[in-house]
Amino acid sequence: MTPTRCDRSPAWSALQAAYKMQGQAFDLRQAFAQDADRFETFSQSAPHVFADLSKNLIDAATQQLLFDLARQTGVEQHRDAMFAGEKINRTEQRAVMHWLLRNPAPAPVDIGQVAIKNIAYGAPAKNLASALAQVHTTLQAMLAFAAAVRADDTITDVVNIGIGGSDLGPQMAVLALDAFVAPGKRFHFVSNVDGHELASVLQSVKPQSTLFLIASKTFTTIETMTNAESAKRWFLRQGGTDIGRHFAALTTNVVAANAFGIRTTFGFWDWVGGRYSVWSAIGLPLAIAIGADGFREFLAGAHAMDEHFRSAPLEQNLPLRLGLLDVWYRNFHGFSSRSIAPYHSALKRYPAYLQQLEMESNGKRVDAQGETLPYGTAPVLWGEPGTNGQHAYFQMLHQGTDVVPVEFVAVKQPKHDLSGHHGLLLANALAQAQALMVGKSADAGPPQGGAASSGGSEPHAMGERGGNVLSGGHKNFPGNRPSTFLLLEALTPASLGALIALQEHRVFVSGSVWGINSFDQWGVELGKVLAKEVALRLSSGNLTGLDGSTAGLLARLRA
Repeated sequence: MTPTRCDRSPAWSALQAAYKMQGQAFDLRQAFAQDADRFETFSQSAPHVFADLSKNLIDAATQQLLFDLARQTGVEQHRDAMFAGEKINRTEQRAVMHWLLRNPAPAPVDIGQVAIKNIAYGAPAKNLASALAQVHTTLQAMLAFAAAVRADDTITDVVNIGIGGSDLGPQMAVLALDAFVAPGKRFHFVSNVDGHELASVLQSVKPQSTLFLIASKTFTTIETMTNAESAKRWFLRQGGTDIGRHFAALTTNVVAANAFGIRTTFGFWDWVGGRYSVWSAIGLPLAIAIGADGFREFLAGAHAMDEHFRSAPLEQNLPLRLGLLDVWYRNFHGFSSRSIAPYHSALKRYPAYLQQLEMESNGKRVDAQGETLPYGTAPVLWGEPGTNGQHAYFQMLHQGTDVVPVEFVAVKQPKHDLSGHHGLLLANALAQAQALMVGKSADAGPPQGGAASSGGSEPHAMGERGGNVLSGGHKNFPGNRPSTFLLLEALTPASLGALIALQEHRVFVSGSVWGINSFDQWGVELGKVLAKEVALRLSSGNLTGLDGSTAGLLARLRA
C-alpha cells in the first residue's frame, strides 16, 4: 500500500480536535481519582519488560485515535515490509534487517569447529534464508574468537576503537552488563579523535597484554582510522612485535585491514545501520566480556521483543504504544524533549545510546519523498542515571517552565549484596515519578498517595494544563508532569537485549507515522566533508573564500 502521511489522515484531524477538547487540560490526578483501574489499563508486560504508562497525559479515547493513526499511516504494513527484507531504506536502496542478526539459527553449530580468520562477504544474500546462514556463519566465528580471547590469560585489556554506533552500542552494553564480565579483563572504548582520549587509555595498558579492535565497516572512517594508526605506532614504539595477534578488525574491507597488518576480520552487511549494529560483529567486545552464552542470551532477549512487535495486537504492542505516545507528545502537546532516567548505575551510557538511536534516526525535516514537513519529528533526548540526576536537572523537571516527559528505567533485583542501597534507589525512582505527577502547593505538606494537594498546573506554551493554576511561590510544585516507568526484573543479557530492541522498534513506529526514512543519516556527512577542507587550510593557512568567522578562528589558531 501507499502510506498516508500522518497530517493528511482523518485520525490526525481527530487528534487535533481531541487535544483542543480535553488533551490540553488533561489532569493526571483527576484521571486517577475517576478511574480505579487506570494503572491496569495503561500498563502491560512485554518480553523482559513491564511498562507503566498510566502517568502519561492520555486517556482511552485518545489512545484509540492514536491506534487509528497507526493504521491509517500504514505502520503495520511498513513493519511487515521490514521483516520481509524489503528495501524500506529508500534513499540508499537498502533493506533494514538488524532484526535478522538476532534470529535463531536453523541448527546449532559447535563454535570450536569454526574457522575465525577473515570472515567477510561478497555478493549479498539472495533471500532471507541465505542471509540468515551468513549471519550465523559470522556469529559462530566471532563467538569462537571471543572464547579464545577470554581463555587467553595473557590478554588483560581490550581496546575498542570506533565511533558512533561502533562505539556507543558495545560500550553501553559492556558497562550495563558489568556484573557478567569475565574476571581478569578490562575493557576500554576510544571514539573521540581528540588525542587526549586515546592517550589516556594507552597510559593504562601494555602492548604485550592488549587486544585492539578496530571497528569501521569501510576501514576508512577518519576518526577511527586516525586513532587506529596512532595505536599501531604506539604499539610498535613500545616493543610490540605481532600486530596480527594484537589487532583485529570489524570491517568488510579485508584488503585494507590486511594492509594494516590485521589477519583476523569480521564483517557485516549494508542492511545493518551503525546505530543498529551492536547485534553484529560490532558486538565483539560484548561477546568477549560476557561470553558466547551471554551474547546468545542478549540476542534471544532482543528476538523475543522482535516477535512481540511483529505479532502483538496494536492495543498490547508495547513498542507501538510508546512510539504513538511520542507522536502525541511531540505533535499535539508540543513537548520537544524527553528525559531518560535509568535508576541503575550500570546504565550510565544508556541515555547517550538512545540519543543516537532516536535523533540520528528521526532527526529529519523532510518525508520519505523529500517533501518538507510541517510538523516536528524527533524530540531531543537527554538524561543521567538516578539518583545523580535528581541533584542535577530534576529541579527543572519539577519546577521549570517547560514540561518534559520523563522515562524511568528501574531494575527489581540488584547484583550486589550491600544492605539498604537498592531499596533506597527504588524508593527514589518511585517517589520522583509520583512527585512529578501529584506536585505540591506552596502552603501544603508533602503529598499523600496519588491525590493532588490542589488541582491544576501552570500555564505553558500550549495553554493551561489541568484547570486552575496553583498559587505561586518558590516551594510550589505544579505537578501533572508525565512519565513512563519501565521495570526489568533483573539487568541481564536477555533483558538488556529486549530493552534495546524495544527502543529500536519504538523509534521505527514514530518515524513511520511521521512518514520519514529512519534508516539514513545524510545530516552526518556535511560537517565531515568540510572538516577535511578545514584541516588542509589549518596546515596551509589559505583563508580564501571562507566566511569571516571561520577565517578569523582559523587565523587565530595558526597564530
